[in-house]
Amino acid sequence: MKRFGTAGLAAVAMAGVLALGACSGSGGKKAADQESKAASGGGPRLKIAMVTHSGQGDTFWDIVQKGAKAASVKDNVDFLYSADPEGGKQAQLVQAAIDQKVDGIIVTLAKPEALKDVLKKAADAKIPVVTINSGADKSSAYGALVHFGQDEKVAGEAAGRQFNALGVKKVVCVIHEQGNVGLEDRCAGAKKTFSGQLENLFVQGSNMPQVKSSITAKLQAAKDTDGILTLGAPFAATAVDSVKESGSSAKVATFDMNKQLIAGLKDGSIQFAVDQQPYLQGYGAVDELWLYKHNGNVVGGGRPVLTGPAIVTRDTADSIGQFADRGTR
Repeated sequence: MKRFGTAGLAAVAMAGVLALGACSGSGGKKAADQESKAASGGGPRLKIAMVTHSGQGDTFWDIVQKGAKAASVKDNVDFLYSADPEGGKQAQLVQAAIDQKVDGIIVTLAKPEALKDVLKKAADAKIPVVTINSGADKSSAYGALVHFGQDEKVAGEAAGRQFNALGVKKVVCVIHEQGNVGLEDRCAGAKKTFSGQLENLFVQGSNMPQVKSSITAKLQAAKDTDGILTLGAPFAATAVDSVKESGSSAKVATFDMNKQLIAGLKDGSIQFAVDQQPYLQGYGAVDELWLYKHNGNVVGGGRPVLTGPAIVTRDTADSIGQFADRGTR
C-alpha cells in the first residue's frame, strides 16, 4: 500500500474540500445569480400600461413618463402609455389595456366616476392597479394597491400660506380643466388658508391663446387682483404674459415644474411653484407593480404615498434647476 506523508494527506484533504466546494459553490452561485437577476429586473418581462388624463402638449406628463420609463428599464418592463382628458375615453383606454392582458395598470383618477366600472373589470381580470397624481381618496375604494401623489387640498393650503407671506390680498385660481377634482381641490385648499379673497377662473387648457385672453380680460376687469395661481407650469408663463399685457402688477405662482419655469423663478416673474415630483410618481408606480408581481410587496401600509408638496422659490431654484434641465423635475 502506498503511504502518504503529512503533506500528502493535507493535499488530498484540500482536494476533497475543493471538490465539495465546487459542487456547493455551483449551486450557491446559481441561486445567487437567480436572485441577482430578479433584483435587477430579470425574470419574465412584464407589460405595464399607464393611462392618464393628460391633454395634448402638457409637459407635466413628459416628466411622469420619464420616471416610469427609467423604472421600466431597471425592472425589465414593457411600458405602454396612452392618455385622454375625457373620462369616458380614458376608460376605453384602460379597457384596451385589460384586453391586452397586461401585467399591471397605472391610472389617474381625475374623473373617478368615469373609471369606476372599468377598474372593477381590471380587478375581475386579476390585473393589479396603481393610481397616481389624482384621486387619492378613491384609490383604495376602486381596488388600487396604492396611490402615488400629493394630497391636493394640503398642497393648495401650502399655496395659500405662501400668498399670505407675499402680502397678496386678491387671488384668481385658474382651473384649466373643468371636472378635474384634483384641480378643484387645489383651489379649495388655497382658499382655506388664504387670508384674502380667492375666486376660481375656468379656462380651456387645450387652447393656450384662449387661456391668455381669459386671464388678461379678468385682470383688466378686476384691477385689484394682485395674485394669480395657475395649476400647471405651462399656464404660469401664459399668466406672466397676461400680467404684462394688461398692465397689472399681480404676482404669479403655480403648481408643478418644468425647465422653463426655473427661469421665471430666478427672474422673479413667478413667485413660487408647488412641486409634486411627477418623476417620482411614474417611477414609484412602475416599481410598485414590479415589487408586487415578484414579491407580493405593497408600499404605503394602506395609505397614499405622498410625493409632495415641495415649495420651490427663487432661493431654491438653482438647486432644482440641474434636474429641471434634464427633464426630471
